[in-house]
Amino acid sequence: MITKETYVTSVYDFLKASTARMNIIKGGAGSSKSYSLGQFFILDKMLSGLDLVNVIARKTLPALKKTALKLVLDLLNDWEIPYKLNKTDLELRVKNSLTYFLSLDEPEKIKSLNINNAWLEEANEFNLEDMRQFRLRLRRENKDINQMYLSFNPVSALSWIKVDLIDKADEDIAVHTSTYKDNPFLSKEYIKDLEDLINQDRNFYNIYALGLWGALENIIYSNWKTFNEVKFVEGTKFIDDKKVDDITYGLDFGFEHSSVLTEINWIGNDFIVGELLYQSKLTNSELIERVKKLIPEEERYREIYADASEPDRINEFYQAGFNIHKAKKDVLTGIDFCKTHMLGVLADSVNGIKELQSYKRREDKDGNVMEEPVKFRDDFCDSFRYGAYSKINNLGEVLIGRA
Repeated sequence: MITKETYVTSVYDFLKASTARMNIIKGGAGSSKSYSLGQFFILDKMLSGLDLVNVIARKTLPALKKTALKLVLDLLNDWEIPYKLNKTDLELRVKNSLTYFLSLDEPEKIKSLNINNAWLEEANEFNLEDMRQFRLRLRRENKDINQMYLSFNPVSALSWIKVDLIDKADEDIAVHTSTYKDNPFLSKEYIKDLEDLINQDRNFYNIYALGLWGALENIIYSNWKTFNEVKFVEGTKFIDDKKVDDITYGLDFGFEHSSVLTEINWIGNDFIVGELLYQSKLTNSELIERVKKLIPEEERYREIYADASEPDRINEFYQAGFNIHKAKKDVLTGIDFCKTHMLGVLADSVNGIKELQSYKRREDKDGNVMEEPVKFRDDFCDSFRYGAYSKINNLGEVLIGRA
């Protein structure tokens, strides 16, 4: 029983009312899609009193752990709902229900499923055959209907979700579109960022503010790959089969936006980037404490290159014992350098990968492509540019005079 007051949005209302077998929840940024689905699966699937078996899935295991799994566990803990989690198999028991958290890193697990409900978070990461495999497993006996839920930002009108599901107008498919206006709990600063997209890029505005189908073109970073294995051999770091020669860090400050710390792993003059921290609402004191845990004292001789527009915050880091420098904020030259020298990103850099996939050049109201990037969801990209471009060009300004 939940004793805390719980707030829901119109997305939750749609989910609760829908009797469709396939439910498509598309929308813009900040519209509460994922949060509402987390609430719904707990309140209506896990606490229903029925003997239900559910699946919550993302394409990769790192993304699953950092997003959907964390969201559900945070809600359960906040609501003080008892649960048992098998951390090895990612099986969650709440009352009579069993929920599997699955990724396609182990596709054979899907074929053995016999379930009642499935939620594919960031569904556009999957393909049509992936979805069909999950849908075929909705075969477990249930006093109610078995249902599937797909949630995503509508970044491409060529998506299989639109072409093969929505456009076919199947009567057993329900579609809900939400925007930031459906979420009354957003901050004024975040709303301003979304509404300002109309002045930066019409396509981004359509996708992330209006929840309309778009087309992500003019992507800046397109020639990169993901790396999975990090290991140490006699004190030397390797990423997959590549020996790491040096490590530096990039730091982008935020509050409403996320503060992002990235690790730049140098292989010669090229690099592989890893996401160490991606979190909003951190004061500078809190951020320093988080970074201390991520960069141990014996590693603090390594350079951090940080947003030069925040000299006071940089100085606080310097006073705390970090080898921090003001980064060179030459955006276009820095992007060109990174495009040439970035080999890729570590696979568990969930937020960073999402940024890279949509980091694009601006288009004016007439559709002309500009040189500069859209200033939205760019904190990871700014962070690693600071850490890579400033280091290799020896452009960071050194602070002196530590007390």
